[in-house]
Amino acid sequence: MRRVALLMLLGAAVLAPMQASAAIALKGAVEQGSLVVGRTEPGAKAVLDGETVQVSSTGLFAMGFDRDHGPTAKLVVTLPDGKVETKVLSVAPRVWEIQRIEHIAPALVTPPEEAMERIKKEVAEKAAARPRDTAEEWFAGRFIWPAKGIISGVFGSQRVYNGEPKNPHYGVDVAAPVGAEVIAPADGIVRLAEPDMYFEGGLVFIDHGQGVISFMMHMSRIDVKAGQHVHQGEAIGAVGKTGRATGPHLHWGMVWRSAHIDPSLLVDGVSAQGAVPGTKVGGD
Repeated sequence: MRRVALLMLLGAAVLAPMQASAAIALKGAVEQGSLVVGRTEPGAKAVLDGETVQVSSTGLFAMGFDRDHGPTAKLVVTLPDGKVETKVLSVAPRVWEIQRIEHIAPALVTPPEEAMERIKKEVAEKAAARPRDTAEEWFAGRFIWPAKGIISGVFGSQRVYNGEPKNPHYGVDVAAPVGAEVIAPADGIVRLAEPDMYFEGGLVFIDHGQGVISFMMHMSRIDVKAGQHVHQGEAIGAVGKTGRATGPHLHWGMVWRSAHIDPSLLVDGVSAQGAVPGTKVGGD
């Protein structure tokens, strides 16, 4: 009866298709950089790799797998009646490209000593603006591209600046003119709206619920404020080349808690596996 009830519930949901078991249904490929949406019985408890996962009042939960996640993950769900179901998930590996960028001003690669105090302060400010978990379920629907343009940088690529390897690229870059419109990729609450961060320039955080947060960087204008509820497709500002940017573009990053995830896996039209620099996204 529990399986029948769960499948009937899933049939009425917007989320489809999912990988179903007796008490757990999952939507999304389990791979490095992916966000997976789960559903179980309301009142159930979920634990991923030993860490408690928030489950909403309707039984929805989010799980993110970092760019460098290992080959397996363990999901344990305890139902309201005490029954325990365990799934050992295979996390598919991905191949990351190497992106070499030459002739970059040294200050854009290695911050000068005098900037370190400012950077430290901004790191604390960004951490404080990222709630671990919130009750909203906006992460569970399809996302849309926040800007129209050419993909100029893909998630997970190893960046090499002036021959020096740096951190991976934790986001998708959409090249567009300064002033081009930026919209909310999904409903959410604005948690941070800062026009002048050292690395990110104009920066907006949008909280989509349960620790899933979008980061919009390098914006030339910000039209929203912290605490504001934005709807999918609503204008939030404009593309720019502020902060540590070599040209006008929007950097769209996303995390689930501390795991960096690939936003392009959540939109229709271009997948991260198939996305290459030069691909047009976001409409006409």
